[in-house]
Amino acid sequence: MALTQKKIEIKNKRAEHDYFVLDTYNAGIVLCGTEIKSIRAGKAGLTDSFCYIRDGEIWVKNVYIAEYFYGSFYNHEARRDRKLLLNRREIRRLAQETKNPGLSIVPLLLYIDENNRAKLKIGLVRGKKEYDKRQTLKEKEDKRMMAEKFKAINMRR
Repeated sequence: MALTQKKIEIKNKRAEHDYFVLDTYNAGIVLCGTEIKSIRAGKAGLTDSFCYIRDGEIWVKNVYIAEYFYGSFYNHEARRDRKLLLNRREIRRLAQETKNPGLSIVPLLLYIDENNRAKLKIGLVRGKKEYDKRQTLKEKEDKRMMAEKFKAINMRR
């Protein structure tokens, strides 16, 4: 009987609220041993993080991965820059796209894939204006109200 592992997904909730996601990519992330153990324990955060391209390589900055409790002097820094693994073609395309004003690269989701490797879903994004944010919240609230009403109707039957 195979043991089932719990699914580890750490979302950047602010990205959904602050940006329009135009395109997404799944990237590998270069980690040390204590970092992957902290991610598997669910002790990471993507708030206020972003990606940048330097010397043909893509890096993620400000991703919080808590220090591993049992890691002695081998522990890592919680908010260090980490290299992402993408194809050269994808990096070139992202570099070309981010030259356009208003576009940037933001981490959306940190997860463990089926091969037990940490992956980072990054998105090419455009910032929302205040009225866009209000409209998104209104649509979300309307959708929730409709679901409530449908549930109430189905319960009566």
